[in-house]
Amino acid sequence: MVRKDHEPPAAISAWGWRYHHLGIPTDASRPGERYLEQFKMYVSGFEGSPYGIEWMRFEPDSPVSALVRSVPHIAFEVDDLDAALKGKEILSSPSSPSEGVRAAMIIAHGAPVELLEFHGD
Repeated sequence: MVRKDHEPPAAISAWGWRYHHLGIPTDASRPGERYLEQFKMYVSGFEGSPYGIEWMRFEPDSPVSALVRSVPHIAFEVDDLDAALKGKEILSSPSSPSEGVRAAMIIAHGAPVELLEFHGD
């Protein structure tokens, strides 16, 4: 079945995933950057963006995959991360980037897609 222009993608319409943010790699330092030591990267913009845009700047030795460091990714909130990963091409296995969050990256049509599962507030 071919999706029509006005129809949402299956991730939203059939699987129930919810848009969370768009991560955009950059080489430029941006105001309000926050350093994530475990990933050797800086993030900024998410808290103030009404669209969920997050800028990501990486240290040269960041353990984050080259694909995520070079190609923007879209992130979706899911109710069950393990179920959402079934049958998908996994780029990074589930981990907990911060308290109350489990996340993983998949590859879809050559692009990185982040899946997030939240627990608690």
